[in-house]
Amino acid sequence: MPSKKLKISDIGEKRLIKRLLSRSQKSIPHSPFFKRFFNEISLESLEDDAALLPIGEQYLVITSDLLFQPSHFPPEMSPQEIGMKSVIVNLSDLAAMGAQPLGIIMSMGFPPDLLLEDFDSLVEGILKTCEKYDIALLGGDTNQTDDITLCGTALGMVDRDKVLMKHGAQEGDLVAVTGVLGSAAAGFEVLLNYERFKDALNPKEKYEILKNALKPNARVKEGLGLSEGKATSCTDITDGLVSEMGEIIAASDQAIGMLFYEDKIPIKPIIEVVSRISDKSVREMVLYYGEDFELLFTISPQDFSSIQDKMEVHVIGEVTSSGRIEMIDKEGRTNLLVPRGYEHLRS
Repeated sequence: MPSKKLKISDIGEKRLIKRLLSRSQKSIPHSPFFKRFFNEISLESLEDDAALLPIGEQYLVITSDLLFQPSHFPPEMSPQEIGMKSVIVNLSDLAAMGAQPLGIIMSMGFPPDLLLEDFDSLVEGILKTCEKYDIALLGGDTNQTDDITLCGTALGMVDRDKVLMKHGAQEGDLVAVTGVLGSAAAGFEVLLNYERFKDALNPKEKYEILKNALKPNARVKEGLGLSEGKATSCTDITDGLVSEMGEIIAASDQAIGMLFYEDKIPIKPIIEVVSRISDKSVREMVLYYGEDFELLFTISPQDFSSIQDKMEVHVIGEVTSSGRIEMIDKEGRTNLLVPRGYEHLRS
């Protein structure tokens, strides 16, 4: 009997990307262009949040994200919020590299029956977000698709000696995040189970929790601050805290691990309320859901003092040499965690 042929859903997004990169790295042409605009760091950046091309004393930072309905845009998300998010996800990648954003190219696919007023509102969301982060909409393309599909390609710049990457964490470094976690997960729980929450939350609570899911922010200023503050590694939390910890560990050329404390993870009290009503554990929402767009980073204890008064940061643990992700729970027990989180193309 012939063996069953694998589908891409059998391996998932992360392994699919590694499969692609293993082939693309072998095919990088040895032309004068690549000798001038491609170095060892550029090669390493192919597995990071954005690609790096050296230009003088800086890197041009390039990232791209593809979003479409219904996977990325729940029905409750307005056209303007859809436009906003399509920019935010790209800027978050630039923030994780410590880059100053310059502009974005946006290619857009729309169903032909999309209302013109919804198109105008979506574009308004893109332009307002560009204005908020002081970047330009540089161009793009439009086409017909079955569902709303947006692909942004963002450009930024960072000094060569200040670029942040997933690799670089050292044993003894602090592990920290830039803001509260789990709020986006709680917001999506409310969206998906709105009837259960309709009378359980007051209007202000509802607005605050839904804002985290529908109107995320990119931590651009924080990324620039971490770049100046000598963070040793960094990534944005889009697929869940534990998943991103696994990415930093895997990117290191040393045998490192991470130990963190459950009671040090910053969360809003409202998440406890959402947890009780939804029957979803706070731990699950905080560790594995993602979509927070906060930054996870490592930094030496000495350098941490230079940033802690300049932005909201929370130390949650330290880098170890264990090669594992360990969590000390609220009862003082050590839990060994396996990297997992949200992943596209997973069956």
